[in-house]
Amino acid sequence: MPAKALAKPPSTRDHPDAIGAGQRLREALLAQLHSGRWRPGDRLPTERALCAEYGLGRSTVRRVLGELKDLSLITQTVGSGTYVAERATAALAGLAADNPAAITSPTELMEARMTFEPAIIDMVIRRATPADLQRMEHCCEQAEAATTLEDFERWDGLLHEVIADAAHNNFVSSVFRLMNHVRSQGDWGALKRRTVTRERRLAYQREHRALVEALKDRDLARAVEAAREHLTHVRRNLLGY
Repeated sequence: MPAKALAKPPSTRDHPDAIGAGQRLREALLAQLHSGRWRPGDRLPTERALCAEYGLGRSTVRRVLGELKDLSLITQTVGSGTYVAERATAALAGLAADNPAAITSPTELMEARMTFEPAIIDMVIRRATPADLQRMEHCCEQAEAATTLEDFERWDGLLHEVIADAAHNNFVSSVFRLMNHVRSQGDWGALKRRTVTRERRLAYQREHRALVEALKDRDLARAVEAAREHLTHVRRNLLGY
């Protein structure tokens, strides 16, 4: 069966150099599988074609394909090629149900954060207790005192969780815990390590403080703007747009 053309997903094609080696390929392959453009039994482009299409070395392409094979999404036959696995549809559904973080890309996570985080600010403004606001302050203090990127990222993520918890809505809290779980995965961490400089970290800390101050003042417009500005800054640094 002939290989089908590999279309890059719109979410990454405008900023190819910002995504880590192999990430664009992984996102493109998953996009084809999710969309149904590739069905069980379809043959993928050759490793050589994928290398040329994405400007990647053979080892990187093989690593990405190996990850998808481990997830039971593709099969590989020596001398024949790489094919969509017969149970790929079921495997995708199982991954989405059991571990959505495994198939969520940094681009998809940022899209979700840009949508959800400003949207819950109104609830937080109305419902946050003094204890909630104290926890936000504590997260800011600990992030500012962190001596490693890992510690900073942990307190950064916890701050966003604490803000979500201040909405006092169990569903909202569960969504933010899931987003933090995705942030703990390798793709996000690798991007963060490559893109966070001392200057950018200081800027993030200032933006966190501005957001928390707006929440303490119960200033809805200022808090929403602070959330959007921070997320836009993070997206530009991580993903290049």
